[in-house]
Amino acid sequence: MGCVLQVIWHIYSIRYNSASRLQYHWDDVMLKAIHVTKKFGELKAVNDLSFEVQKGQVFGIAGPNGAGKSTVYNLITGFYPYEGTIEFMGRNIAGLPPYRIAKAGIARTFQIPQVFPSLTVQKSISVGSRFGARGGLNAAHVDEVIRFVELEEDRLQSTGLLNLLAKKKLMIGAALATKPKILMLDEPMGGCNANEIRHLMDLIKRINQELGVTIIIIEHFMKVLTELTEKLLIIESGTEICCDTPEKAVGNPRVIESYLGDSYAKG
Repeated sequence: MGCVLQVIWHIYSIRYNSASRLQYHWDDVMLKAIHVTKKFGELKAVNDLSFEVQKGQVFGIAGPNGAGKSTVYNLITGFYPYEGTIEFMGRNIAGLPPYRIAKAGIARTFQIPQVFPSLTVQKSISVGSRFGARGGLNAAHVDEVIRFVELEEDRLQSTGLLNLLAKKKLMIGAALATKPKILMLDEPMGGCNANEIRHLMDLIKRINQELGVTIIIIEHFMKVLTELTEKLLIIESGTEICCDTPEKAVGNPRVIESYLGDSYAKG
């Protein structure tokens, strides 16, 4: 009888542990795109694209100009209708307007810094807090964000007078003020010098590691992506050509041919 009970318990344990692992894996998928297509007239800007972003991951997207990278962001954040499905934490968000997607926990920045030039840094970040995921202005959280993105000295400065790096940090700060689960960055290094790029890279690492925010980043600087990301999606004409670790992606023959070029491979 004891042996029979041990066998039953062993079988139950296997099933329970397997179910737990499966459930954990499902919870671990923060964002999933399933056969997503977006047409502008006859042009397929995004063509049958599927990918997954894991919880806590830094996920990179790269490709030639016009590959559809920013369009993917616009689909995720509800700016355009599309064919296919995008799931956030297991929920289909297709058809939701941008403000509801933001309140659900997805925040983004833009290639060109978007600021309220007449507002101060503090008031600008307060806007993110007021309209964020949990709603309502949280002054203490605004102060925390200002400190985190290192804009204390510019707190009362009009945002229109900020330099480029400060404006980029302000955009990130306003997005963080919404208390996002996913932060989507669209070419954050554009126009920056080497020191500014290093500063922003360190900030992105801190957001991911200290705040536990999942990061999706579009970037042209491949060295930035190879250092920051755990997985890298390369697209061309809206179609995936590779989705792998950065090390494997940059060595992929199709990626070299269509995007990086022979000089990168030799260099």
